[in-house]
Amino acid sequence: MYRFFVSLFSCGCANPLHLRALLLAGLALISCSSLAHAGSWWDDEWTIRRKVSLDATAKGAAITDPIGTVSVLVRLHDGNFQFASAKEDGSDLRFVAADDKTQLTYHIEKFDSLLSEAFVWVKVPGFKPGEALNFWMYYGNQGPKAVRVEDSKASYDVDTVLVYHFAEHGAAPVDAAISGNNAQNAGTTSDGAMIGAGLRFSGKGGVKIPGAPSLAWSDGGAMTWSAWIKPTLLASNAVIFSRREGDKGFVIGVDNGVPYVEIKSSATEVKRTPAVEALAINTWRHLAVVSGAGQTMLYIDGENLATLAAPVPGLKGIAVIGGEDSDTGFCGELDELQIAKAARPAGFIKVAAISQGGDKASKLLNVGAEEQASTWLSGTFGILMKSLTVDGWIVIGVLVVMAVISWWVMYSKTAYLNGIAKGNAQFLKAWRHVARDLTVLDDVDPEKVNTFGGSVDKAGIKLMRTASVFRIYHIGVEEIRHRLAADLSMNTRKALSGRSIQAIRASLDGGLVRETQKLNSLMVFLTIAISGGPFLGLLGTVVGVMITFAAIAAAGDVNVNAIAPGIAAALVATVAGLVVAIPALFGYNYLTSKIKEATTDMHVFVDEFVTKMAEFYRERSE
Repeated sequence: MYRFFVSLFSCGCANPLHLRALLLAGLALISCSSLAHAGSWWDDEWTIRRKVSLDATAKGAAITDPIGTVSVLVRLHDGNFQFASAKEDGSDLRFVAADDKTQLTYHIEKFDSLLSEAFVWVKVPGFKPGEALNFWMYYGNQGPKAVRVEDSKASYDVDTVLVYHFAEHGAAPVDAAISGNNAQNAGTTSDGAMIGAGLRFSGKGGVKIPGAPSLAWSDGGAMTWSAWIKPTLLASNAVIFSRREGDKGFVIGVDNGVPYVEIKSSATEVKRTPAVEALAINTWRHLAVVSGAGQTMLYIDGENLATLAAPVPGLKGIAVIGGEDSDTGFCGELDELQIAKAARPAGFIKVAAISQGGDKASKLLNVGAEEQASTWLSGTFGILMKSLTVDGWIVIGVLVVMAVISWWVMYSKTAYLNGIAKGNAQFLKAWRHVARDLTVLDDVDPEKVNTFGGSVDKAGIKLMRTASVFRIYHIGVEEIRHRLAADLSMNTRKALSGRSIQAIRASLDGGLVRETQKLNSLMVFLTIAISGGPFLGLLGTVVGVMITFAAIAAAGDVNVNAIAPGIAAALVATVAGLVVAIPALFGYNYLTSKIKEATTDMHVFVDEFVTKMAEFYRERSE
């Protein structure tokens, strides 16, 4: 780029217009270079994207424990998403890995474009502790290609055996994971829970989950249970989740606000986790229980607060959410219940607690600024258009009108002149056969005169009617027939006098002038575009630069960022003027050459016609 500007200023251009053209060419090169080096784009039909960042480093969520494949919650709202630019149901949402090629599996729990709220679960594979990981969220495609591709079953790993979002109003909870472990009965829906809708429990019964092979626990096996809870009443031994078979049992509950895990492995052996910090009422907390390797751990908000030296017992029957009876029922709300057949690592639990935790999620997950695809309406061109002032738009509007008129003139004149050229060629080809003997002009039948004695077919006649020389030929024929009308009817032979020949020559010259005027009609619009376009563009540029500097002077802010957009936008007017003038100049030169060819054909024909006419009728009189 440096060499380009050195050559630009050392080229010795004496004409300022040439220098300005080179400057504009340099700006065009810079613009094209910036677009060429822009970042890759997954699919051009998706016009908007945002970078989603997961930060497990010390500057973010500071997660040092293993994580693995995890499904993170992406909350969308007016602050990080343009609902008006997406489809009403969010079917144009796409999530793509950092390589901008690999699509990530996701599913939508809720997408409300009216309330500007959405909850989307995205499966992120291989998330490592202390890692900063990015992926892209694409949207803004209103076309037919943007169909719904979400897949809730594939949004979780194979170890996830149950996921309840509780989005079913008045119906039994449906398992979003692949196992299909739907609940047996419906609960009381609570709108506005931690993540969309949840369940409300009054302590008088719960929601039952039927037993299934995927939910079966073996003695000492691995499992993970997690949910968001909000107690509304601090009762003793309130059961949140339970599973009992004979002398064995597994219970997660809250005892006067203190969460606990109770494991009953036999009729006499019952163990409970030690007391931890009590939960406050009407406050959402993330509760998780992980069992494996002979111990069971209790997590609150992603932190391991208690460990019980007892594994889960072998259970495969019905599980109950919210307590089995009114004596032990949980009073409060519950949301986002997940069960896995694996002991999740501590990093996994922490990612789930933080990413789903509303305001706390910003420590881990952030949705970046909007980026738009580099099209004529965005990128460098978009910046120029947004920076144009009113006077610039007026000048460009006038230039657009001039461009449309000049292009229409070039198109219509090219078609007209091409027709004349073909017609002239057809006529002159036929004229050569009768030019030696003009006897055909004496024929009483005008049709034979037009067809040169029948030597030209209908297609040829139709083509010749567009020829300018054919119309001049008709003028000459009519002048001859007018003067020899009486003699032709009596089949006598009479010569034309010198004055008659001069009069016929004058008529032919008059026809030639009129045909020349037709050929040159509308060409003035091209000359106006050629001469006026650049000057109008220059006027717009000068006025735009003046306004830019006046605004900078008024604001007192002198820097490149303040000057560059206004100057660049002002130069757009000059570019528009050149866009009008350059095609008009090429078109004018091309059309002028075609007009000269047609005019030359007419001049040659008039001279030849007069000569042949004088020779023929003089010889007939002798």
